[in-house]
Amino acid sequence: MASPTPTTRPRHGLLLAWALLLLAPLVGEYLLGNQPITALPAVLMLAPMYGCGALLIREGARRAGCGWPTMVLLAAAYALVEEGPIDQMLWNPHYGGVDMGLAYADTQVSWLGTSAALLQDVLSMHTVWSICVPIALVEVFGADRTRPWLGRPGLALTGAVFVAGSTFLAVEQYESGKFLASAAQFGGACVVIVALIAAAFALGRLRLPPRDAATPVPWLVGTVAFAAGSAYWARDFLLPDSVSPWVAVALWCVLAAGVGWLCARWSRTPGWGPPHRLALTAGAVLTYVWLGFTHAREMDVPYDTALTGNVVFGAAALVLLGAATVRVRSQGRAAEVG
Repeated sequence: MASPTPTTRPRHGLLLAWALLLLAPLVGEYLLGNQPITALPAVLMLAPMYGCGALLIREGARRAGCGWPTMVLLAAAYALVEEGPIDQMLWNPHYGGVDMGLAYADTQVSWLGTSAALLQDVLSMHTVWSICVPIALVEVFGADRTRPWLGRPGLALTGAVFVAGSTFLAVEQYESGKFLASAAQFGGACVVIVALIAAAFALGRLRLPPRDAATPVPWLVGTVAFAAGSAYWARDFLLPDSVSPWVAVALWCVLAAGVGWLCARWSRTPGWGPPHRLALTAGAVLTYVWLGFTHAREMDVPYDTALTGNVVFGAAALVLLGAATVRVRSQGRAAEVG
């Protein structure tokens, strides 16, 4: 297969960047079922925050020569930025007209100023699905997943759009609820966000030794990802009502640590490659496909309209996974021929 020419590389990189700009909010809001299909034009309003955030994380990590550990920590920082300083969901007890204070009252931590369970929800949603899943999917279609897609002007423009879009959403959120967190809450969040960013690039310089062990087959990796994601989101159905909410908080810590440990071990085996990364991503995507249907009755649209959106976005996700599978297989055959 002929390698891309210098003139086609920038163009291809821009296409991938645009794809990530749109895919991040589509996964983070629409596939999840938070937004109905009738609100699809609003993706253009969400893209500056979600999409530019994902693009800045991807480009920052790849430009620094870092990989997924860095992007995961940067995605966690993004999660706190979005639900902290931007829309203040972590602190607003009546966010979006919902009694968040009551919903998460059992796991409220006074010195944090928020709920431990809410914090875990925020980190799970945005770290995994809003940021890492879209990046992993779009990188499948690149010639070299480690190559930056943007030059310095494009990176600067992305940063400016992210700041402008996030500021706009922050102002809109304040105007709709007239809620403003305390200076201590803003300051504490900023300290944690800066610490996560610093840790992300410090960790990116570490190189763990490879493991001389068997690599799991891709379907097993995907099954574990789907089972872990589904177990997390189905916890309210799996755990008896008599169980303390703090048990769910503790189980989240065990689940997150277990998945991270497995990924760190598996990714250092000699056979780990694109099929495994795609399987891991597919397991997460399929979790959101079924989860979106459970939110249909919660949308401010007729139930049939909500279900139509779930079907359309779920089908689109399956088509995208199919195209990614074809791409990975063709790359594998090309590597064997080469």
